[in-house]
Amino acid sequence: MFDVVVDKDKCTGCEECVGSCPASVLELIDGKSEPVNMDECLGCETCVEVCDFEAITVTEI
Repeated sequence: MFDVVVDKDKCTGCEECVGSCPASVLELIDGKSEPVNMDECLGCETCVEVCDFEAITVTEI
């Protein structure tokens, strides 16, 4: 299982992570990325890789 955290101060709402996630873990809510389906997270860190603002961290729990 993985914990996905989005730093709201760094997130610009560009939706790159939302579109890149193969498991649909992230959604745009109130202009910021928000993890909504963390149980589906594969731990692939694609969201981390596409985020130009280093706003996302994925850790195994």
